[in-house]
Amino acid sequence: MAKNLLIVESPAKAKTIEKILGSDFEVRSCFGHIRDLEKDDMGIDVNNNYLPRYKVPDEKEKVVRELKQMAKKATEVWLASDEDREGESISWHLAEVLGLDPASTKRIVFHEITAPAIKKAVANPRLINMNLVNAQQARRVLDRLVGFELSPVLWRKIGMQRSLSAGRVQSVAVRLVVEREREINHFVTESSYKIEANFTAKDINGKLVSFKAEGPAKYSEQEAARKFLDTCKGAGYTVTDIQVKPTKRTPAAPFTTSTLQQEASRKMGYSVSKTMLLAQKLYESGKITYMRTDSINLSDTALADIQNEVTTAYGSQYHQPRKFKNKNESAQEAHEAIRPTYMNNHTVPDDETRRLYELIWKRTIASQMSDAAFEKTTAKIEVSTNKEHLSASGEVMKFDGFLKVYFEGKDEDEEEDNEGILPPLAVKQNLDLKEMTATEKFSRAGARYTEASLVKKLEELGIGRPSTYAPTITTIMKRNYVEKRDKEGTKRQVTLYRLTPNNEIQKEILSENTGAEKSKLFPTDLGMVVTDFLKQHFTKVMDFGFTAKIEQEFDEIAEGKIIWSSMIDGFYKPFHTTIEHTLENAERAKGERDLGIDEVSGKKVIARMGRYGPMVQIGDTANEEEKPRFAKLKQNQSIETITMAEAMQLFDLPRTLGEFEGQELSINIGRFGPYIKLGEQFISIPKGEDLYTMELDRAIQLMSEKQLADAPIAFFQELPVTKGKGRFGPFIKWNDMYINIPRAYNFDELSQQDINELIEKKMDKEANRFIQQWPAEKISIENGRWGAFIRFQKKMLKMGKKADGTKYEAADLTTIELDTIKKMIEEQVPGAFTKKVKTTTTKKAGTTTAKKTATKSAKKKVVKKK
Repeated sequence: MAKNLLIVESPAKAKTIEKILGSDFEVRSCFGHIRDLEKDDMGIDVNNNYLPRYKVPDEKEKVVRELKQMAKKATEVWLASDEDREGESISWHLAEVLGLDPASTKRIVFHEITAPAIKKAVANPRLINMNLVNAQQARRVLDRLVGFELSPVLWRKIGMQRSLSAGRVQSVAVRLVVEREREINHFVTESSYKIEANFTAKDINGKLVSFKAEGPAKYSEQEAARKFLDTCKGAGYTVTDIQVKPTKRTPAAPFTTSTLQQEASRKMGYSVSKTMLLAQKLYESGKITYMRTDSINLSDTALADIQNEVTTAYGSQYHQPRKFKNKNESAQEAHEAIRPTYMNNHTVPDDETRRLYELIWKRTIASQMSDAAFEKTTAKIEVSTNKEHLSASGEVMKFDGFLKVYFEGKDEDEEEDNEGILPPLAVKQNLDLKEMTATEKFSRAGARYTEASLVKKLEELGIGRPSTYAPTITTIMKRNYVEKRDKEGTKRQVTLYRLTPNNEIQKEILSENTGAEKSKLFPTDLGMVVTDFLKQHFTKVMDFGFTAKIEQEFDEIAEGKIIWSSMIDGFYKPFHTTIEHTLENAERAKGERDLGIDEVSGKKVIARMGRYGPMVQIGDTANEEEKPRFAKLKQNQSIETITMAEAMQLFDLPRTLGEFEGQELSINIGRFGPYIKLGEQFISIPKGEDLYTMELDRAIQLMSEKQLADAPIAFFQELPVTKGKGRFGPFIKWNDMYINIPRAYNFDELSQQDINELIEKKMDKEANRFIQQWPAEKISIENGRWGAFIRFQKKMLKMGKKADGTKYEAADLTTIELDTIKKMIEEQVPGAFTKKVKTTTTKKAGTTTAKKTATKSAKKKVVKKK
């Protein structure tokens, strides 16, 4: 055992650092956080300065046990978690659990995993910074208070779905997506006409080339645009003025967490979570500096390294040193921007991370390169018949500068530079007109958010920090408040008038595709209803400025300016009062919208949220003898935008299409999606099929295709083998057993030998999996990765101990009685075998925080912060 034990978060990081430090150090991973708040009673004592109660989760017990043993043997323990508040908190928790003294335990930090950085950190250790720990603790406690108290309000007032949750940052993020969607829905498109003239002139080689000039203004009326073209009949076109101005473009700053996420999204289509996953791999393997940062600084060492790289590769004229100033005043989490650790490494061997690494390398190099120089030419062209002026502009690059390496992408709502290059023009030069057009253009609403542009907006508002962006977006999609999907465009007619060289005006009706979007964030109806409810009853929680102010207070805690428990107290007391008031007085939120009256029944038609999602309802639920009719909305429909006609079409299902093989054939949508019903058979309908226009022939064709796909491809032990593709890839099915097909096999051409091998391997694996089974009770004892466990229905439960407190041996489990296993299940799932009886007792509204019993409180072990 080495005399020094150094603990980091991840195994990959540990492996890289151990190579650097050598045999004097043993480097081990704690696999992230080793403690978290208890779940009972929120894990927070609200009556005792919000004292947190921490617990080592079951899955971390083994890691903690091993670290404790190693810490006892080591002469000295070093803590080397990441250089941010989260990392500081991990170090503090390690010190607490391992029995280390925070006042003397060595804590080291580094921004890059390189030999110089690691050795410098070891030579200059510090102590755990309790201000940073308190800032992270305050965030965790506040988020737990909000989540644990606010989520049950949603369960009560919106739906029984336990998946509903609310959070301080996630709820504000959903609000942004919802409000953008409503802006788009309420946007009124206006048309105008843009005048463009296409001229010809000779270039420097005497070759005739075309260039465009724009008209004096946009015309809001079609007739006015046509009249302008009329006034240009027989006109001459003369250059009256030429302005030549030098312009330049400056490179962007090196990457922060947010800007890396945005650029990886624009240029490579990466999600925020994928970008962070790849960046984490690059950091842990020593390829880039720390990837959670809001700083745009570069170290002096890095600047010298970049200068050498630029001057060697491109020449000294391409180097221009810069110091960037961060607009975000609270940027203090880390000391440097994201950059390659060594600039002479232009790429990495790993295929998965190469594109992201090269993006970071180019951005870092470009940030210290010269401006790109342009010459912008603007020419005014007079129309002889109406004395109006057209304007032609173009750019010529004089020096490429940083553009030799890198060009920054743009978001959809930013204007693109579409200027071309003009041929040489002279004042009083007469130009030949090829054609002039007046084209109808339509105004557009703001673009929907991508994951990256939502991060950009949150950062602009001062909400969240580098470590919170990815989990926030993951959470709002997981909770079904927001979904990422594509939107198909719709066809739209466009009017165009064309003035030809022979002075004729032609009218054309063109078609364009509009509104198509890819990988955008759309709010679900559930997300809209939850947002409206929270905005109505929890104004402060949903206020952008208030949420940003909370972030600033976390920063002040990190700087030691305020006490964290006082900050929590100022938020929690009024918040808790609002919780109680809302539970008592708020009405149930349904997101209800009246659509009209059904002509057949004369009953009201409404769109609203139901227990299982958005739906349309005909009839009232109260005071009616006849039950209302319900229909589920399609995936691309919304309560807020569905029309009466679209709603009534939903009630066309189930549709009977006719008879096939002497049985009635109908189509409908069920719990698991659309299906064909033939007698007692149910056949799934693939995505993309329109059930409201489907004919009998198409339904029969789909059934035939399904039967062909389900036909046996082979037999094993005289039982059929079929194949298919599922959620986890290609598989074969035999005797109700699903077997995934590894890549080593050719799925399209599986031989009988391949099938035999796959099934036999699966059977061997399954034989070793079960120790005992009771299928009728849905109970089994199985071998798991960490030992034997009980599977009860879909739950995985711990194996209990014997009466004397000792563990069951493998041999014991083969003969253990079912009643003994049931007792173990009952201990972990109270009432598992008790029949539930429905009661009509009305629950009295009260606070969401569970009441603490004296016995429970006595048993709890409070972990005090030192």
